[in-house]
Parts: sequence; C-alpha cells; structure tokens
Amino acid sequence: MNDTDAYDRRFPAALAEVAKVDFYDDHYLVVDEDGDEDHCFDFEPDTDFKSAEWTAELFRSWTGNAEADGKDYLVFGQDGAGGRAMVWRTRPGRPLTDQPVVFLGSEGERGVVAGSLSDFLWVLADGYGPMEAALAHTFESTPDAPLTRIAERHATTPRRTAAEIVTEARAEFPTFEEDIAALCR
Repeated sequence: MNDTDAYDRRFPAALAEVAKVDFYDDHYLVVDEDGDEDHCFDFEPDTDFKSAEWTAELFRSWTGNAEADGKDYLVFGQDGAGGRAMVWRTRPGRPLTDQPVVFLGSEGERGVVAGSLSDFLWVLADGYGPMEAALAHTFESTPDAPLTRIAERHATTPRRTAAEIVTEARAEFPTFEEDIAALCR
C-alpha cells in the first residue's frame, strides 16, 4: 500500500472503549467485587492512533533503516517497556477493523497478535495483552469480565480463546517476523 492519505485513520470505537479501562502502573489488574485481584498484563492503550510522522520515526529507529516508513501500521498502545501494539494494514480494500493486530517489542520482539480488531478484543477478554499474546508459546485462559463486556459489544467474530486466535493469525501471516527482520539494517 502506498497512499497514506487513502487510509482510514479514524480511531475505532472499540479501541476508544478499551482505552477507558483502568490500566495503570504498566499492568492491567482486574479487581472483582470482593476486592480480590484476578490477574495482570502489561498494556497501555492510547486514545488515538499515533501520527504517520511519529510512526515513521518509530520504524526508522526500530529497524535502523532510514527508508522504513511504517506507512502500513497504526500504533494504538504500548507495554511498559515501550513495545508497540498496532493495526497492520495488509489487506487491500478491507476496512481497518478487518486488518490484523501486531506487536513490536522494545528489544526486537515481534509477532502477530490477532487476525482482526474483533479477534484482538477476544484476546484481551481472554486475559492477554498484545505483548503477552505475540510472545506466548503456551496459553492459559484467564477471562476478564470488563474486557469481555467490551468484546461482546463490539466484536463481529465469534468468541474464541487467545490460543485459538493467535494460532490462527500466526498461520495466516507466517512470515511477519521474517518480513520485519528483513527491514532491519
């Protein structure tokens, strides 16, 4: 894809709602009605996409490649170490919500998180942030009530576990990690 102006950069309502969840101290902590802590994961959602200029600078810095512009990526969150969650616009002609979600870590980690924004909502609902989902080799579901309610309101794909969603997305985009590595200098 090559015309940045042709891209829809409107922040999806689902991500805006995720950004309102009480993520703090670099971790999401679910506290039930009894005050018990259920689990944590490391995700700091943004309230809008980072600018194209900001994203280009991120890609140039991350890859060491002055020609990398990241034009096909929309950054919408980070982990506490500075890794970034983003929508990857790789399906021409498809809406933003049908594009996969990927992660680039601060130490060179990278991975596919979900095949669509809808599936990403189910990953969050199953207890995984972008970093945890992208880097996991095994998964243990830890359903999250507030994020499940958001997914139930916005998701257009059926509910599945993070393991199912991430496995499917990795199979659909098997060369993502290598393709990003090829940009590095």
